[in-house]
Amino acid sequence: MSRPHPSRRNALRLAGAIAVAAAATATMPAAGAQATGAGGARTKAGSSTAGTARTAGAAGTAATAALTPRVRKLLADLTLDEKISLLHGHTDPDSLGQAGYVPGVPRLGIPALRLTDGPAGVRVTAHATALPAPILLAAAFSPELARAYGKVIGHEGRALGQDVLLSPMVNLIRTPYAGRNFETFSEDPLLSGDLVAAEIKGIQGEHMIATVKHFALNNQEHERNTIDVRATEQTKQEMELRPFAAAIEAGSGAVMGSYNRVDGTYACENKALLTDVLREQWGFEGWVMTDWFAAHSTAAAISAGLDMEMPDDKYFGPALKKAVQDGTVAERLVDRSAGRILAILDRFGLLDGSIPKRPKRDAAAGAETAHRIAVAGATLLRNERHALPLSGRAARSLAVIGPTGELPFVSGGGSAHVIPDHADSPLDVLKKRADSVRYALGEDIFGKAIPKEALSPAADLDHTGGAAIPAGKPFSYDGQIAAESDDEWTFVIQFSGAAADRPKVELDGKELFPQLPGFGEYFSGGLVSTTPGGLSVRRTAVKVSAGSHALRITADGGKEGQQFRLTRITSETQAADVAAAVAAARKAATAVVFAYEDATEGKDRTTIALPGNQDALIRAVTRANPNTVVVLNTSSAVSMPWLRDTAAVLQMYYPGQEGARATADVLYGDANPGGRLTQSYPANDDVHATAGDPRRYPGVDGVEEYSEGIHLGYRWFDEKGRRPLFPFGYGLSYTSFAYSRLQVEAADDDGLEVSFTVRNTGRRAGADVPQVYVGPSRELKLDQAVRSLAGYRRVELEPGRSERVTVRVSASTLSSWSEDEHGWVLGTGRREVWVGASARDLRLHGRVEVGRD
Repeated sequence: MSRPHPSRRNALRLAGAIAVAAAATATMPAAGAQATGAGGARTKAGSSTAGTARTAGAAGTAATAALTPRVRKLLADLTLDEKISLLHGHTDPDSLGQAGYVPGVPRLGIPALRLTDGPAGVRVTAHATALPAPILLAAAFSPELARAYGKVIGHEGRALGQDVLLSPMVNLIRTPYAGRNFETFSEDPLLSGDLVAAEIKGIQGEHMIATVKHFALNNQEHERNTIDVRATEQTKQEMELRPFAAAIEAGSGAVMGSYNRVDGTYACENKALLTDVLREQWGFEGWVMTDWFAAHSTAAAISAGLDMEMPDDKYFGPALKKAVQDGTVAERLVDRSAGRILAILDRFGLLDGSIPKRPKRDAAAGAETAHRIAVAGATLLRNERHALPLSGRAARSLAVIGPTGELPFVSGGGSAHVIPDHADSPLDVLKKRADSVRYALGEDIFGKAIPKEALSPAADLDHTGGAAIPAGKPFSYDGQIAAESDDEWTFVIQFSGAAADRPKVELDGKELFPQLPGFGEYFSGGLVSTTPGGLSVRRTAVKVSAGSHALRITADGGKEGQQFRLTRITSETQAADVAAAVAAARKAATAVVFAYEDATEGKDRTTIALPGNQDALIRAVTRANPNTVVVLNTSSAVSMPWLRDTAAVLQMYYPGQEGARATADVLYGDANPGGRLTQSYPANDDVHATAGDPRRYPGVDGVEEYSEGIHLGYRWFDEKGRRPLFPFGYGLSYTSFAYSRLQVEAADDDGLEVSFTVRNTGRRAGADVPQVYVGPSRELKLDQAVRSLAGYRRVELEPGRSERVTVRVSASTLSSWSEDEHGWVLGTGRREVWVGASARDLRLHGRVEVGRD
């Protein structure tokens, strides 16, 4: 028989432990003192209790007892206008380029708050350490590094005048198309929970308030402002919500509500999420803010549990005051929200001045952490005939191919963009390593000048530098552009100034670069959205037929003059670029192709294929030189139709400001790649959990159904018996590891202790990530995965050395969510346990009895 936690012995034990953690959180006096518990407290196993739900009773009581006498007095002294002023964003008179601002109440010593984006570094108008994207951090499978990552951001945020970090993002990677996959961690809730808890502790240990986001089920950018997500209670609790629970247990000061609807109600006014789960189930004591412009109501939102509207006051400003005055909203709800904000400020020492003074930036320390993480997360996907690390002639003679071989790809676009201290070009770094380095563009991202002879009347469409359009002197071109044959052209407009002021370009009467809706112009990509000279970039592909086409360009010069150039990419220019790359590859011992995929907040990918002509480029280069190494600067999973023809493939994601150095260190063997995939890589667009049914993705008629349930990522591949291109947890090394002597024992608290020996059987020092997977309980009549990640450990070993590893698997990890019980149910009886190098490379197998009295 299964045993439901809310009413059985094990449930009482877990609930009691959780209530203690909740009470500890309530009394934390300082930012660095974090609660331990789900996703937080770690054994030497490298596994946590991520995602254990609290019972409503004990946790809810702890949550309501958090106001200190100082906060209670402030609430009594504040006027209604002052309280409301704390509940929405304002214009910062001394902006540092941050995302949001709350002025505080100076007469009562309540300080102003500046809120900054920060998934991969502090996003203000000053230089900051551009860290590797969170997806690269996650690939290291190291909560220790996640904490170091958070420490850098927290320290620099405070140094740069910020108080609240709008990060980390912990939404699961549900579909490979999601535009923000690079900003989050994993498809697995346990791993995501471990990493978000550790990062939050790093951030808040530096006295900066963390904001976990986006709560909840914000797993895509397509129609993100309106999409209505439908998922079962079990799916929500076991998958998407478990990492958020870990963040709350780690003491996150704030939560950001998401744009989307959940079960018909916007997340930022969804009582089931903001009160029933966040407050009553988990005992959250901080405040909930909207994502930017994600508020939709006044009374409904504040009643449901929303505390702060950002970045303005449309619903929580004058409208809220009027609602209080006419009795639509009780003033006690305003007090509740203001009290939650003040309670966190009090906890962080912002009300009594006990918070340490702002530190100075330590750029060198930030750079070192960025490099260490980029190396640790570097994931080697293929390495035939020991092509890597480079040695001998293969190391001395290189052809570097691809735009990201010359231009450093630091970060993704949108709110993840950081102004780095520096960013070296991989080409420049590799030139210092090899005797001979040839470079070929291979894939054009900025376009070629349109020949004057292709235009009638002839014209030069490059108006940059001294040819810029003067202020107040409009420019126009009306003419024809000739196509010699049917083709697809990609037009590229490069321009200075605001997006709204860019030149208007029309082909055959159709505008090529219309104004993008919403945040579309703001959330441009990280690489291809800006030229090396600083011009903004938009591009669009159009099919043209042979003959002449009407081309019209108008520009007004703006208030300060404007630079612009119109370029294009054609099949002819693509062929020329590929030919040049092939010629360079033939002359080198090793061809290193840097392939990219430019993701950004605000839009999803349309395919997992590499953009542009890159697949054709890689095929051509591998035919010319079989010793071809592909370095991927991509945000998420990509298809690889050329995989078998390559010598090696190295996934570096968006590696941050130290990416070029880290990439070279791995290629040349100064560092051994230690990353593992935190998401399954499908072979193509047709075989993954959200493929084949538009109701799953991208949604039909504004509704999206998470009908895959708990079978996401590697769980889906296991359930369907399908083979991924690369499985979750996969990654190669320059050395080899063996596992032996498995021992699995039941613990007194209904958890498990899984012990085994890891030995480095190769000739190099290296890092391995053995993973523990647990099978379903046959006694539990609920939907369960074929196997799920239950723990892991990052182990670093010298050649010939071994280590005995013990992974602690918690009772919560062995539990499933019962919709009948509305709670967690322990999966009792015989459970199978595997230890492996990935979700598909399972090397040790054992069995154990769980939960027997």
